[in-house]
Amino acid sequence: MSDSESSPRIGQVVRIARGREAGQYAIVIQMLDDRFVLLADGEKRKYDRPKKKNLHHIELMDYISPEVQNSLLETGRVTNGKLRFALSKFVNEVVTDLKKGDQLDGERRCN
Repeated sequence: MSDSESSPRIGQVVRIARGREAGQYAIVIQMLDDRFVLLADGEKRKYDRPKKKNLHHIELMDYISPEVQNSLLETGRVTNGKLRFALSKFVNEVVTDLKKGDQLDGERRCN
């Protein structure tokens, strides 16, 4: 879709660019308006206490979790476990060495 860069979708993974949680990943669980979304990660940011975030302060990733999206569209909510699962799946598949590389074997870098 051509508008995927500008408008986030429910279940989409984002990287927080500004604020205390900068550099961390979260999932869009609700669109508030054309400027703000609600984010949760299932760990520090639980589903029932999401973070309201300005769209200018997040970076949209090209990844939408089908499990989270389906759950939110069907029931209107999602479990924290499902959020954690979707984020770990995203990190393992897409990010691989960016975050986990430091812990895996010390000095491995992919530049």
